[in-house]
Amino acid sequence: MSPARLILSSGDPTVDRRFEWARALMEEGNAPDAAALLVEAVERAGHYAPAWFLLGEAREAAGDPDGAIEAYGRTVALDPADTLGARLRLARLGGVSPAEGGMSEAYVRTLFDQYAARFDAALAHLNYTGPQLIDDALAAACLTLDRPYVFGRGLDLGCGTGLVAARLVDRVGEMEGVDLSPNMIALAQQRGVYERAVAGEMVAFLTQRPAEDVDLIFAGDAFCYLDDLDPILRQSRRVLEPGGLIAFTLETHEGDGVMLRDTLRFAHGQAYARAALEGAGLTLVSLTAQSTRREKDEPVPGLVVVAVKP
Repeated sequence: MSPARLILSSGDPTVDRRFEWARALMEEGNAPDAAALLVEAVERAGHYAPAWFLLGEAREAAGDPDGAIEAYGRTVALDPADTLGARLRLARLGGVSPAEGGMSEAYVRTLFDQYAARFDAALAHLNYTGPQLIDDALAAACLTLDRPYVFGRGLDLGCGTGLVAARLVDRVGEMEGVDLSPNMIALAQQRGVYERAVAGEMVAFLTQRPAEDVDLIFAGDAFCYLDDLDPILRQSRRVLEPGGLIAFTLETHEGDGVMLRDTLRFAHGQAYARAALEGAGLTLVSLTAQSTRREKDEPVPGLVVVAVKP
């Protein structure tokens, strides 16, 4: 579902009808006719960012990347916070540099606020195995490090509805979670596994914590919304006690750097992940190629990573 659905009215009933007809045409696979309707809509209501955004999607689907870049560019101008995620589309099409096309907090918050109620069911449909893989990786890492598989305090970054925390609840004394989406946090709190769960951005959440505060940090299916892992890993190292562990999943690709996938999530190459950990001062314990989910009946290439603070 596109975040454009959340902004319901342009203030002009005629434009609203054209917008809804265009959306229906898009769902039927008729992008050219949808684009024609949306051109009429933006001619009447040039201020209406969702219509420009949907026009970008229609032109992209119709094989008109230059027209899509124009429409997404107009969207960004009208929606500087990038609630609709137009910058990501521009980056995918080469309309802006990768550095300019990062994922905005407003986009992620909006996306998951509307997704929260069906999130767990959607992940079950995708055969999501992130919680089990993180659990297994931590168990193996503790064996490697000759330490018991128990932790005093853990932080769940990008906690969503608390699926990973629910898996680890018997291994961690106290857990706190953070997620950009207030609606996801409301569901996470209902699980009863967190001492505290708050709405906020992951790096800012860590920055506000004292040094050497916890002995475990984990993140399932969260770092794929970050292009640059350096800030989150550096703050994680600062907050971890010596000997503390960080465990997380990534989506990956065959190259070495970072790429924006067609799904608008970031994939990090193995070499990039290793270098980011080393640069942050964390020691790699394990990095295994394992898929956490399926899309279109195909496994999404992934990594499960555990590192320790020396």
